[in-house]
Amino acid sequence: MRLQKRRVVGASVVAVGAALALAGCGAGQITQTNTMLPAVNGAMAQAGKLVLRDAGLVNRNDCQQAYATGSSAPLTLVIANDGTADDELVSVSSANAASATVEGQKAIVAGSKLLIGPANEGESVQQPESSSAAPSSTQTSPTSSASASPTAGPTGQPTRIGHAEVVLQGIKQVVWPGQTIPVTFTFRDAGPVTVQLPIQAPTVELSCQPSGEAEAGGH
Repeated sequence: MRLQKRRVVGASVVAVGAALALAGCGAGQITQTNTMLPAVNGAMAQAGKLVLRDAGLVNRNDCQQAYATGSSAPLTLVIANDGTADDELVSVSSANAASATVEGQKAIVAGSKLLIGPANEGESVQQPESSSAAPSSTQTSPTSSASASPTAGPTGQPTRIGHAEVVLQGIKQVVWPGQTIPVTFTFRDAGPVTVQLPIQAPTVELSCQPSGEAEAGGH
């Protein structure tokens, strides 16, 4: 009986020792899961009849993916006007940016959408010339959640899609993936709404290798 107990205790000690050895060997190394960032869905908010969807900072599509102090960060989001009255984006500001620029269309027509993002994201967006225009099968959407095909809005007219560019200038503190920064959108009628914006997921596949120092620390 004593011999059997000794064997059980001995096996437990060996198992614990092996676990500690593996933990020690992995210390200081960058594993695959450390270098793979999860996809981040944009933030969502509402101001009156205006709905902000998929709001975030455009991913830089490099391995660091962070916005350094003093850099500029373009935004990407969709603003949908579900009401029957037009509104307008008056200004954008953030406590973590010196200023913000708004270029392009600022009006959010009733029953329409305003796509905000870099110019190359909005090039495929087309506005229907009239209410009788049929949706084109070749139209594409700059974001996975926004459709460029016109659909009936609350006014009965096809949804028209506008485009604008909003860029935060002079980032005050580094923004890393997984962090959020407060951004306030002020509308003429709906008023201000503050949204915590994350950095969006990369739009291209990234091949990031562990640093040489991390590899040298392996066993």
